[in-house]
Amino acid sequence: MLKVTWVRSTIGHKAAARGTIRALGLHRLHQTVEVADTPENRGMLRRVAFLLEVEEPASSRSASAKEGDTK
Repeated sequence: MLKVTWVRSTIGHKAAARGTIRALGLHRLHQTVEVADTPENRGMLRRVAFLLEVEEPASSRSASAKEGDTK
C-alpha cells in the first residue's frame, strides 16, 4: 500500500490531471488515502506526481530492502 497526499491544487491544470486525482480517490487538498501498489496506480501517480506526495509505509521499505540485500 502507498500513502498518497494531495498537496497542490489542480486549478489551471488540464482536465486529465483532475480526473486522475479523482480516480485515486482524492476529493480535497491535504487529504491522504492509501492505494494499492499496482502498476496501474503507479502510472497514475507518475502522471500527477507534481500535485502529490507519495510515501511507502515503513514496513514495505524494510521488506524491499531485505530482498535486495545479497551479502
